[in-house]
Amino acid sequence: MKAVVYNGPRDIAVENVPDPTIEQPTDAIVKITSTNICGSDLHMYEGRTSFEPGRIFGHENLGEVVETGSAVQDLHQGDMVAVPFNVACGTCENCNAGLTNYCLTANPDPELAGAAYGFADMGPWSGGQAEYLRVPWADFNALRLPPGARDKEDDYVMLADIWPTGYHATEMAGVAAGDTVVVYGAGPVGLFAAYSSVLKSASKVMVVDRHPDRLALAEKIGAVPIDDSKTDPVQAVLEQTDGKGADRGCECVGYQAHDPQGKEQNNLTLNRLIDSVKFTGGIGVVGVFVPSDPGSPDELGKQGKAAVDYGKFWFKGQHMGTGQCPVKRYNRKLCNLIAANSAQPSFLVSHELPLSKAVEAYQHFDAREHGWTKVVLKPHAQTTS
Repeated sequence: MKAVVYNGPRDIAVENVPDPTIEQPTDAIVKITSTNICGSDLHMYEGRTSFEPGRIFGHENLGEVVETGSAVQDLHQGDMVAVPFNVACGTCENCNAGLTNYCLTANPDPELAGAAYGFADMGPWSGGQAEYLRVPWADFNALRLPPGARDKEDDYVMLADIWPTGYHATEMAGVAAGDTVVVYGAGPVGLFAAYSSVLKSASKVMVVDRHPDRLALAEKIGAVPIDDSKTDPVQAVLEQTDGKGADRGCECVGYQAHDPQGKEQNNLTLNRLIDSVKFTGGIGVVGVFVPSDPGSPDELGKQGKAAVDYGKFWFKGQHMGTGQCPVKRYNRKLCNLIAANSAQPSFLVSHELPLSKAVEAYQHFDAREHGWTKVVLKPHAQTTS
């Protein structure tokens, strides 16, 4: 089959690799019909993680079940499924607690918890930016989609990661009806945190970024855009909230945060959120932070540390939730919103491309070129000129 293979920093290729096979009775093979490029992929693409050369990218996957192991009972050939990026066994202590993002079985490293498809330090699982994907513990992991799913693939594929992750930020922050919310970062996950806040009936949603196309999308879904290249975002949030600060804040940038001049500061959005959120307010952090970052421009960052204004955070009585999203906690309810035409997360899609165009797509998306907000690869689509 064809797959997107990592060869080194900013060096990927669409190559022929062995087809996946049923290795355990609980496995299924999914023919991937839609797979997204994620902002998290860029950390690996840029060489800022321990992702090994030769591995396949892709953790936002949707497709058709084409083969099942002998122990699979609930999935059948022809079913359309969205596959959470979390690989989870479904039976360990954490999975039983609903913490599928920290499965104790799926990652063979005894010092780590949690696994994912095609992701650094998240187990050996191949990614789905490929024609086919092996899904372990398939009955537990795969979400069978309702009739008509093929007509809404660009909506349903967002259930694999990016929409639940944005929603998770709002849950950790405690967003409820009537709240004011500030989101730092208008990439896909930030826009979905804003979209989720709107769906939750927040009274005001503010989105901080500096890319005009992304800020325009934030405004389109009902948020107040704040361009931090033109104004102090903290002061802008205070002005929008009568000086109190937002009730809730979402961090959707991560450890490669940088100022408008391009200077990287891994603590930038964290400290701005502490300043932007009110006394006793809540903050949800889903932007990726890593235990070590050899590519960081400062010594603290190299050690995976950040100079956070903890004294101010403590003094303001704020609370903060962090970590990857347990997709299964949210994906069924979000799926119901799509099926009922109450939500259309495909508003974010800017490009649909065949798998053969993945190299160019990564280059454009990595450069944050205007209009490249979310790319959906179609592994079985015919290449067009």
